[in-house]
Amino acid sequence: MKYMKLGSKPDVFQTEGNNIRFVATELATDIIVNVGDVKFYLHKFPLLSKSSRMQKLVAAANEENNDEIDLTDIPGGLAAFEICAKFCYGMIVTLNAYNVVAARCAAEYLEMHENMERGNLIYKIEVFLNSSIFRSWKDSIIVLQTTKLLLPLSEDLKVVSHCIDSIASKASIDPSEVEWSYTYNRKKLPSENGLDAHWNGVRKQQTVPKDWWVEDLCELEMDFYKRVIIAIKNKGRMSGEVIGEALKAYAYRRLSGFSKCTVTHGSDAPKSQAILETIVWLLPTEAGSVSCNFLLRLLRAACSLDCEEMSKKQLIKRIGFQLEEASVSDLLIPAAAEESTIYDIDMVLSIVEEFIMQDNSTARTSPQAAEELLGVRSPAFVSGSSKLAVAKLVDGYLAEIAKDPNLPLSKFVELAEMVSAASRPVHDGLYRAIDMYLKEHPGLAKSEKKKICGLMDCKKLSVDASMHAVQNDRLPLRVVVQVLFFEQLRATAAAPAGNGADIPRSARLLLPPENGTSYASSRSAAMTNTEDDWDGAVGDVSSLKSMSLVRRGGGSERSSGSNEVNKNGDEKGNGKVKGILMPKKILGKLWSSKGQGGESSNSDTSDSPGSINLEESKSTPSRNTRRSVS
Repeated sequence: MKYMKLGSKPDVFQTEGNNIRFVATELATDIIVNVGDVKFYLHKFPLLSKSSRMQKLVAAANEENNDEIDLTDIPGGLAAFEICAKFCYGMIVTLNAYNVVAARCAAEYLEMHENMERGNLIYKIEVFLNSSIFRSWKDSIIVLQTTKLLLPLSEDLKVVSHCIDSIASKASIDPSEVEWSYTYNRKKLPSENGLDAHWNGVRKQQTVPKDWWVEDLCELEMDFYKRVIIAIKNKGRMSGEVIGEALKAYAYRRLSGFSKCTVTHGSDAPKSQAILETIVWLLPTEAGSVSCNFLLRLLRAACSLDCEEMSKKQLIKRIGFQLEEASVSDLLIPAAAEESTIYDIDMVLSIVEEFIMQDNSTARTSPQAAEELLGVRSPAFVSGSSKLAVAKLVDGYLAEIAKDPNLPLSKFVELAEMVSAASRPVHDGLYRAIDMYLKEHPGLAKSEKKKICGLMDCKKLSVDASMHAVQNDRLPLRVVVQVLFFEQLRATAAAPAGNGADIPRSARLLLPPENGTSYASSRSAAMTNTEDDWDGAVGDVSSLKSMSLVRRGGGSERSSGSNEVNKNGDEKGNGKVKGILMPKKILGKLWSSKGQGGESSNSDTSDSPGSINLEESKSTPSRNTRRSVS
């Protein structure tokens, strides 16, 4: 810290009690200056020779035959006036970053200008500020903090603006020119503490990071911090990534509970709300300058603090532009207290909508919208990988919110339908979400089950998901039949030429194993536990990979009654599934529904593109065989 000493005489101010100050001298005092509750017994001549205001006040007091002057409104109070009084007496005065602003404001109040005496207090303070304080990184920050209690005079005297410009200029210089002594909040390096095992006593030049100044500025109050960041931006030499990092550090430091996503509407809510809205306003416009996780944390805090809608809209738009970076946990924004659902579904719908709108250039051409959102820049197109990532993210999110018993089916369907079919090459994640919803909402009507299952394309299910779906009692029968049909098509296409080629596909679907094993002896190979197979994973079907696959191979692949797939068959046969056996329970439903002369028009299997026309195979031997084993 920089110091400056003024005067040459020793300090002869004496204290008598708590409310009296006087000068130890043989000359009798002839004026009393009241500063708050303290009385200063002083002499007129030293004061009048340097202070124009004191001359006016003494003249007015003489007209009233009064020897007391009241200075209770002097900026800086008692300490500042004492500095000015000592300077008038020529006593030694020490100025530093903590008291220089108060002394400068008090000197201005007392009108201690050069026209009174050359080298007066105002001149000397200005020299100290410009030659020392404003050249020091640490002192500039300290002085700026002290100006807050002396507004608006410190602002009028340009002290605030000079501090801000000094800080912004130093933060904007090339990091290679920065000395570590500039920053005072950093943690010491191991070599500086003597703790580095590889330090040989020779101090090496340390590489200064671009964001070396970030932590120091977190000491500033929001109003000054805002002005400093704007000044740094105006310099045009700082990247958006570093500005974003600075705002992130300030949010974590100044918003209580932000790191744990628990910002609440408490006693400091107005202050926290102002800080958050300012941070959102200061966000750099460059794409990718801040992480999606940080933006979602800001959005969650904005919802908790009831921030302005404009701030929320800006965050939603920014998040939509980089939604592929988010995780499912990031999107689990708690709903408002008056809402019935656990999570804020509408907020996520708005975010996904912003992502989808990126391909629509007209959505960003409105001048009014561009002005409101501060010109946030967005990419000209959305890459295919981004669309795939967002589709997987949405499916994972659907699986989580599906566990909410109060989630309306309409919200689930609306969000699922926002993702295009091209973005879902595999529907395993969507199937898992649908299964979760069916499990948590067992009272769905048949039409509602048909609606939610209609979101899924059975042709796009993996083998593992198909195996799970076939055994899933929660799915409508028509969906199970569709899965079996499309899986049989896939198995037939992968089978060697001539293997059952003379049998219709619809009939081959229900064929018994080629080795003659009866359904009764092979049913133990089918999966039986379908209640919780999907629990524990988000957005994939990795939990299914441990489940046994029922293969239609020769006797060498598996023995009758075994529930384990031959491992050698997996390796040598490249793991291709030859077919899926129809579970006996499902077969029973099919035959029982057909045994009465056909299904009614509202049956689960009616009008199904993947359903099997059982009437066409009445005369085939295979039907008689199936009825005999069912």
